[in-house]
Amino acid sequence: MSVPFASSADLAEKTETFAELAEGVYALTAEGDPNVGAIEGEDFLVCFEARATPVMAGRWLERLRERTGKPVRYLVLSHYHAVRTLGAAAFGAQEIVAHERTRFLIGERGAEDWASEAGRMPRLFTGAESIPGLTRPTVTFTGELTIDLGGGRGDLVLRHLGRGHTAGDIVAWLPGRGVLFAGDLVEARAALYTGDAFHRDWAGATLDAVAALGATTLIGGRGDVVEGRDEVAAAVAQTRGFLTVMCREVDAAAERGGGLRDAFEAAHAALAPRYGSWPIFEHCLPFNVSRYWDERAGVDWPRVWTAERDREVWAELKG
Repeated sequence: MSVPFASSADLAEKTETFAELAEGVYALTAEGDPNVGAIEGEDFLVCFEARATPVMAGRWLERLRERTGKPVRYLVLSHYHAVRTLGAAAFGAQEIVAHERTRFLIGERGAEDWASEAGRMPRLFTGAESIPGLTRPTVTFTGELTIDLGGGRGDLVLRHLGRGHTAGDIVAWLPGRGVLFAGDLVEARAALYTGDAFHRDWAGATLDAVAALGATTLIGGRGDVVEGRDEVAAAVAQTRGFLTVMCREVDAAAERGGGLRDAFEAAHAALAPRYGSWPIFEHCLPFNVSRYWDERAGVDWPRVWTAERDREVWAELKG
């Protein structure tokens, strides 16, 4: 029996949950779909992530406008993937902020990633005709950028903690409130996508840096909002565990003389008991293993995913 490609058969609408995490700090989660958030400044908003289309972003903004009418001064993009960036036009932001490598990656592979992700996850691209083109950041940085929220609200710190989910992931950190928007560096009870990742960096120094912030509330790229130091630590450990087990199993398969499909099957068998029921596990794992297979062979910079390459890998590993 053929297996539906990636998430192409996942067409059911998800229940969205709006939460105020602290005064003027908001998140919208949706049963494993990409999370988004916003932080109120004195007379402006900072929005975190853009969704895949302006139509989809507009649905989030409708919910947000029930709480605040402040204009969006900054739209922060945690990384370059299409489901995080292509809805940017809906926000009317004065500035679009991202890591310098994210700007580079959008230029290098943004069009290919757009076609790839739309094929993998068509439901997230509702209203695709509203996308005016690739999103180009207007403000970039390499290490850290601080936004003064004004009115005694403290600072929002945007920080690059190391290579991980992509080369240019950033987090948004509210040190005065212990709230961390972690992007796809951490997932809470949702499987990881690592097709453009730097696995060893991510599982090591990058997640160490995330943990060192000491967040008490964490919003990952997908999954539930996490509350409390112990639960935040558990989400970081879950993310590290997924990476560690997958890499271990792929390494072992290669050392036994196996090929890519052998590595995929070993990783699937080891990960499925814990992670298999979580959102997008089956969708992501072929692409994850393919990327790590390249990485362990010395391919440091991820190969570009195209719609055609997606189908080839899927056919090889899931066919």
